[in-house]
Amino acid sequence: MAPRRTRRQATHATETFALPLPDGAGIVEVAVTRKRVKKLNLRVGRGGQVRMSAPLGTPDAAIRVFLERRAEWIAAHVARQQERTHGSASLAAEELRATVPLWGTLIDTSKALAAAGLLPPARPPRARTFGSFTAQHAADTRTGEPSSGTNTPLAGYSTEELERLIQELYRHKVEQALPAVAAQAERRMGVSAKSWQVRCMTSRWGSCTPARQTIRISSALAAYPPACLEMVVVHELVHLLEPSHNARFHALLDRFCPDNRALGKLLRQPPRAVANL
Repeated sequence: MAPRRTRRQATHATETFALPLPDGAGIVEVAVTRKRVKKLNLRVGRGGQVRMSAPLGTPDAAIRVFLERRAEWIAAHVARQQERTHGSASLAAEELRATVPLWGTLIDTSKALAAAGLLPPARPPRARTFGSFTAQHAADTRTGEPSSGTNTPLAGYSTEELERLIQELYRHKVEQALPAVAAQAERRMGVSAKSWQVRCMTSRWGSCTPARQTIRISSALAAYPPACLEMVVVHELVHLLEPSHNARFHALLDRFCPDNRALGKLLRQPPRAVANL
């Protein structure tokens, strides 16, 4: 079923395409803006909003084909962003305080941050106050011992603060691992980038500018098994040999990373779902 188009504003270059998702997962609206760009670009923002930019004059049919080919990718990234936005904040905070996915394994968050030199000073846990008597004190009085989480260094940190700490941890880990991974892939493939950067990305695992021979890698790859980072590095290096995602590109990717499809499926799942597999 092809994406349906509705015009958002008659005087504006942005239109909405309704894209049916695979396996009857529903329909997602894609805001498509035609502007002065050289190629089709797709983004999934926070909350799951999907936006696409296309060169001026791109036919509707070309946009529909592009979206249909990426429907599975769109569905996975929309689900991930919506989970981040609408998930339980309290549950997220407890999970983040306890463990963090790192290179495909769930490990103690405090120990991971400490090993990277990123563990912040301990804070007392925040408690709701009723007059001069706190809910935390009430819980401690009932049980005779401190409540769960009050004796961890991260007990006093909010979900947002924990997420920032973990983002910094991931950036630190990928920056450590990337030079060796990139050098090995470059030697094996006979091609090299002029520069590599690690960035916090929300809608893609990597990007490449073939004309400048520059590559960006997502710091979030530190949450997944190391083979995922290796696959994304190879993927972006292949773009230096073939800029588009045509048959030659996929043949080269299959040659240099035969497991790319299986690794791509891992990256379409939340990191906690693939940890310790």
